[in-house]
Amino acid sequence: MAKQLAADNPIGVVVIGDEILSGRRTDCHLPAVIERLTPLGRRVDWSLFIGDEPERITQTLKQAIAEQAVVFCFGGIGATPDDLTRACAAQAVGRPLIRHPQAEACIVERFGDQAYPKRVLMADLPEGAGLLPNPVNNVPGFYIDQLYFMPGFPAMAHPMLDWILANRLGDIANQDYIEQSVWVVDTPESELIDLMELIQARWPAVRLFSLPVISPRWQLVELGAKGPQIEVTAAIDLIKDTLREQGVLLYLDDPR
Repeated sequence: MAKQLAADNPIGVVVIGDEILSGRRTDCHLPAVIERLTPLGRRVDWSLFIGDEPERITQTLKQAIAEQAVVFCFGGIGATPDDLTRACAAQAVGRPLIRHPQAEACIVERFGDQAYPKRVLMADLPEGAGLLPNPVNNVPGFYIDQLYFMPGFPAMAHPMLDWILANRLGDIANQDYIEQSVWVVDTPESELIDLMELIQARWPAVRLFSLPVISPRWQLVELGAKGPQIEVTAAIDLIKDTLREQGVLLYLDDPR
């Protein structure tokens, strides 16, 4: 059953594993979440990379619960001793870690007698957890309320992410959210501050961004706004009108 996601529910991404922080693996989960949320008019509000530290993992999940965040969590749900996420999730939600019969059945279906005694440990989940189908090897991920736990393998995790968005967060889209920007030529950021402060004061719901770009041809700044459609459109119109009156060269698309 799809859950209703309020417009002000923050969305977080947590990537767990020492291998990310040591550089042995490169994260591709955060870009995958952003890629899927952007067409839906939603954005990632925060993201964390955490090593195999149970106290930090547990505290992060508790904080996410406190702020009613939707969290996509990747990594650490395997059966080896360094896979700590299942136990941390149970501690964060205050539920015991128990053998999930359906998860156990999925693992046995995939591995047969070789599921025991170790692979089946992946079926020890927080009490009341739901399952996320795994089209690759049938070992499920899981979810508790608005916390979604997927493996570190992208080939498994990203189909689970698609399933979550289709089946659990069907109302996630925010049709009123847009992002727009212009490219400002040969104008330093310092000369844009007054205009940006004016926009922030006039339209508090609009979030601005200013991204300088090094170009061999000229100095560029991508100046943009994101938020409610009417306010963003008005803010971008003000940017264009004000800078053109000042004789500043603008491009509506990346001129590089």
